Amino acid sequence: MSMLNNTHLTTVKSEIYETRWEQFNVRRPARIVAVRPCLTGVSMRSAEVIDISRGGATLLVASATGLPKHYYLNILGLAYRIGCAEVSRRNERLHVRFINTIEPEVLRRVVRADFMIGNMEAISASRTISM
Repeated sequence: MSMLNNTHLTTVKSEIYETRWEQFNVRRPARIVAVRPCLTGVSMRSAEVIDISRGGATLLVASATGLPKHYYLNILGLAYRIGCAEVSRRNERLHVRFINTIEPEVLRRVVRADFMIGNMEAISASRTISM
């Protein structure tokens, strides 16, 4: 039994880790920004957000090799980065929890932008078929 199991920290509850948030399926391009060890620089890699909630997201990356467990997520169209803590990793699929919950309006913007992009693709596809 570890020492942590015998302290007051075992009873500390955190809303962000215990709340079940409504998930939204999206396909949004994003970038993962990670600080290199000893603050020697920043590494970036492309990602795709495949689902998102106020408390976390599922990401797809080309390669998770060398990626630390904590990083920032920059979703295309948002002007800021979201701090993430990785919960699980299966090949190129990453499940993350956000360090701070994102505001409902930010979530709406992400979901609405995905809907608009998908809707534009559907409209252009229907125009191509009908011509």
